[in-house]
Amino acid sequence: MDATETKAGPAGTASAQEQIRELREQVEKLMRERVTPVLSEAAGRAQDAARKVGDVAHDQTEALTKTVQDRPITSVLIAAAAGYLIGRFTR
Repeated sequence: MDATETKAGPAGTASAQEQIRELREQVEKLMRERVTPVLSEAAGRAQDAARKVGDVAHDQTEALTKTVQDRPITSVLIAAAAGYLIGRFTR
């Protein structure tokens, strides 16, 4: 009988339980050493990307605010034209 075969009876059950325990330990070790670090790294990258997107959105908002403050009449005319066009297209 080779290592992959199980014995019949109580000894076979103990052997199967031992194999299950060993497999469980291997899976836990794999999760600790390989999967968890990869997930952690991916989460870090996602956080960095979200932070960059937030920074760009903040910068664009500041730039638009400055443009509106520098050219208020032009900004009002553009907003009015956009509102008119949106109103015409949604009828």
